[in-house]
Amino acid sequence: KAAFINFISDEEWKSIEPVSSWFGPSSFLMSSMSALFKLSMWIRHGHGYLTENLGIPVWGSYAVFGLATLFLGMVLGLVSESLG
Repeated sequence: KAAFINFISDEEWKSIEPVSSWFGPSSFLMSSMSALFKLSMWIRHGHGYLTENLGIPVWGSYAVFGLATLFLGMVLGLVSESLG
């Protein structure tokens, strides 16, 4: 607490360079990283639900996510071909 008060009162904050806009919280890069983290947490919870609640073996959960990835890739490929 004392270090924070000294940081403010001694104006040490003036010597710190501001964060680049590229790494700011609202930048495209950080928004993308946040979305990837949220996706990974969704996958983790989905895996837990499949294995713990439904009793699917771990390899079965991997197969479900693998097939979902393939299906999503095919759908996105078809959409991009139809638009292009």
